[in-house]
Amino acid sequence: MKMNRLTPMLPVRDMAASVEFYKKLGFSVEKRNDHWRWAMLAFDDCRLMVDESINVHPDAPRSTVVYLYPDDIIAYHRQVRRNGLEVPPLEQPFYGMTEFRIDDPDGNRLWIGQNTAPAG
Repeated sequence: MKMNRLTPMLPVRDMAASVEFYKKLGFSVEKRNDHWRWAMLAFDDCRLMVDESINVHPDAPRSTVVYLYPDDIIAYHRQVRRNGLEVPPLEQPFYGMTEFRIDDPDGNRLWIGQNTAPAG
C-alpha cells in the first residue's frame, strides 16, 4: 500500500485574501468554491487548501487540518485500526470522498480519504 498525496488544509479568516497572498508565493487556483469559502491552490505538484468554514474561532491560535489520500481507504482504515488507533467509522460526506477524521496527539486534525464519487 502507498499514500498517494498529502494536502494541508489551513483555516483562514478570509479565503479571498488568503488566495491572493498565496498567488504572490507562486500558487494558482486549481479549484475554488466561494459558497463553501474554500479553495484548492496548486504550485507544480504541491497542493494547499484554504478554508474559512473550519475557522470556527477566527481569533484563536491557528490550527491545521492535513488531508491524507491513501490509494485504498478501506484497507488503510483497517490498517490504522490494526495499528492500535481508535478511529471512527468511514463516512461519505457530500463532496464525494470516503473518509475518516482523527486528531494527532497535539490536536492537529487529520482527514484521511479517497475519492469514491462516481465519475461524471
